[in-house]
Amino acid sequence: QVQLMEAGGGVVQAGDSLRISCSASGGTFSSFPMAWFRRAPGKEREFVAAINVYGVTHSADSLKGRFTISRDNVESTVYLLMDKLKPEDTAVYHCAARTWGSGTYLLDHQYEYWGRGTQVTVSS
Repeated sequence: QVQLMEAGGGVVQAGDSLRISCSASGGTFSSFPMAWFRRAPGKEREFVAAINVYGVTHSADSLKGRFTISRDNVESTVYLLMDKLKPEDTAVYHCAARTWGSGTYLLDHQYEYWGRGTQVTVSS
């Protein structure tokens, strides 16, 4: 059983940067494709960024240039660095993991495990 725990959310000002993290336990983290999704109030969950087992990343088109996903296999942690934050980035950010595959997966149903999320609030 894989458990995911997000951390690092909070209240920031527009234009600030913030890095959130997701620590995994159980299984072999280095073999997990990982991703970040977010759910804003009143909206559907949306894809943010994904990283495969080789470190290849893919970000949502609307977030490219501002959001960067990375992973540390020694620490079993995936990170999301968010730059130039905007009020519309306010959401609960969830990390997700799947335990097999070599691809970069963009759809939520492709992931087996989810963290509870961390709230990011961007004030204007």
